[in-house]
Formats: sequence, structure tokens, C-alpha cells
Amino acid sequence: MIQMTLIQIDNYGPWTVTPRPRTESDLQILQAELFADVQRQIAAKKGLVFFTRFDNLLAVTNGLNEEDHMRIQRSIRNRYPITISMGVGAAETAHEAQRLATIALQKEGGAQSSGRKEILAINNLIENPEDSFVQAAHIDINSVTETLTDIESAFDTSFMVNKAQHYLMTKLREKGALLFFIGGDNFMSPCNGLSEDDLTQILKEIDEEIGIGLKAGIGRADNMEDAAYMADIGLEIIRAGNNKDWIHVIEEL
Repeated sequence: MIQMTLIQIDNYGPWTVTPRPRTESDLQILQAELFADVQRQIAAKKGLVFFTRFDNLLAVTNGLNEEDHMRIQRSIRNRYPITISMGVGAAETAHEAQRLATIALQKEGGAQSSGRKEILAINNLIENPEDSFVQAAHIDINSVTETLTDIESAFDTSFMVNKAQHYLMTKLREKGALLFFIGGDNFMSPCNGLSEDDLTQILKEIDEEIGIGLKAGIGRADNMEDAAYMADIGLEIIRAGNNKDWIHVIEEL
């Protein structure tokens, strides 16, 4: 099973304009620092955080228990002008786990409710370490430097990367997997339940539909950090092989 945590800033919208609109640069800095801070604390337990809309973050948190989540909340409350609430869920697929986490938190009040503060809403946790399993795919665009970065304008290159992300998100979501942009031309997908053939087919379809070639490394472990690291190794093996393969799987370090 994979465990997902939704991290949401409490009452963030109203706070950003009270008593008057706050400087946009300050808000961007707060969001960036909060992401880095939460990432650092969850990574200490071998989890991994992904930004979605910055006031909302999603994390793969296999290995984190109730007290681990509460400690992070206390740490943020002590050092920031805002608080965070969390929802936690575990399931066979990443999409279902984050759905359960979201529902658990939504039941405790709206995101802009002044009455909801530092809630930890747990649908379920992975209690037995033997039940903990994460499959992650690290996906990137083939030869992006030669075909986009060194030829197209910076914005147009970003547009094409975002286009690839949109197609990947759409197809992976249908299979119960999630996808997150992690910088450059790279994406990370928590993809429990997705077969190697399924992922290969998705990459081939995108190449045919929009002309963007992709490759992926897949890693499997009992936590997200190790799964992502093995996915990185799988991707490097493909790169060393001159992109002849679509995917490569690593299951042991």
C-alpha cells in the first residue's frame, strides 16, 4: 500500500488579504520556504513532498506515523505566521490514497474556514511495515537540450514541457497514478499498480500524439525516497544506452 498526505495552509486565501493584500513577492517566498521546510522534515523519514498549488502540497509518507505528522505541524506553527492542516490516507494506488486523504480533511472544515486550524485528519495509516510499498517512475523528455532548450525560447520550451506534463497526467490518472513536475524536463510518478507494459504504452501514445519522446526509470521499495532513487538509477541506465529503451526497472539498491 502507498500512503499519501495532503498538506494544506489553513485559511490561506483570507490571510493573504487581511488586513490588506500582502506583497506578492512575500507570499511567493513564504510558499517556497514552506515547501522546502516540509520537504526537509518529511525527507528525514524517507518520504517525498510534491507541490501542487503551493498552498496545497501532496506527499508520499510511507513510514510516517501520527506523531511524525503532528511534530511537523508544531514545527511550522512555531516558526511561521500560518498553520497547516493535514489529511492522511493509504490505499493500493496513489490516486485513491490522496483521495481518501483529501476527503478526511474536507470533513473537518473548508480550506478557508477560520474555525479549522492545524487539523490532522487520518483516514488510515499503514500500520504494518510489511504492507508498505511504493512504486515510482522518473520520467523525462528525450534530448530536451538539443531539441528545445538550445533552439526554442525559454517560454516556448517551458510550454512544451507543460504540454508533456498535461498528457502524462491525463493518461496516468486514468490508471490510478499521479504525476508531478520536479524541475527541468523531469517528472515523478507515484504509480503503484501500473504495469511496465501500461507505462510503455502511455509513453508511446504521447510520442505519437504530440511528437514528444519520453523515457522512464521505475523503482520499487517500501518508502518513496528509495523508490525514487532506484527510478533515478533506472533512468540513468537508459540514458547510457542512448535511449534505445522506453523504461528500465530497478528493485534493489
